[in-house]
Amino acid sequence: MSYEHILTERRGDVLVVTLNRPDRLNAAPPAMFAELRDAIGDLGGARAVLVTGAGRAFCSGADVGGGALGSENPGNATYAALTESYNPTMAAIADLGVPVVSAVRGPAAGIGCSLALAADFCVASETAYFLQAFVNIGLVPDGGASWMLPRLIGRARATEMMMLGERVVAAKALEWGMIHRVVADDALDAEAFALAERLAAGPTVALGLMKRGLGHAFENGYDAAMLREAENQRAARGTADSMEGGMAFLQKRKAEFRGQ
Repeated sequence: MSYEHILTERRGDVLVVTLNRPDRLNAAPPAMFAELRDAIGDLGGARAVLVTGAGRAFCSGADVGGGALGSENPGNATYAALTESYNPTMAAIADLGVPVVSAVRGPAAGIGCSLALAADFCVASETAYFLQAFVNIGLVPDGGASWMLPRLIGRARATEMMMLGERVVAAKALEWGMIHRVVADDALDAEAFALAERLAAGPTVALGLMKRGLGHAFENGYDAAMLREAENQRAARGTADSMEGGMAFLQKRKAEFRGQ
């Protein structure tokens, strides 16, 4: 399907989605996130998603346009953009039944930072940085940042990012445990795709259950997490991939998962 603000490409079992406003450092209008949500809404059999940005940036933040800033009540316009476009897309990524990898070079700021970190694996180039600069313009973090950051890096570091509004470069983000890996800039695309391809070759149902199980565990106690694990294990045990994995183990060979 053709979109205005993103590009999509199916590469084997990986759906590659590219934020495509390089002249604006991929600043994201609400329509871009609506397109992203549409693109992942029908994977067509894809077993992993890779999200990246065109040009020298991942995403420099939201672009609500002059309409919001020039309206009588810009707060209401921003609220509508968040609740009707940005937030539903973030929720769709969290609920997606296949792994998501983000490939970040240059800035991942504001909603772009939230999008990058919402992926199951964030691979960053040495030029990447992560930024919550809302304090500099008298606003507050959004796109789930206040939920996500303390869980990734702890309250103190999340407070530092949000209240000081300073860049967190890729090396520091890795040290903090905020991202998965840092690679050379010219290796980013290949490394991120290789990871997405590896995940796409895995037991898709089990990976989706793991992803949702982690999200559930954040919001529930130990006993509830263990019960959810038992339910997920029951579901995974009934898949063809589970049977293939068991046979491969017994036969001392590499399993060939089909996502079923």
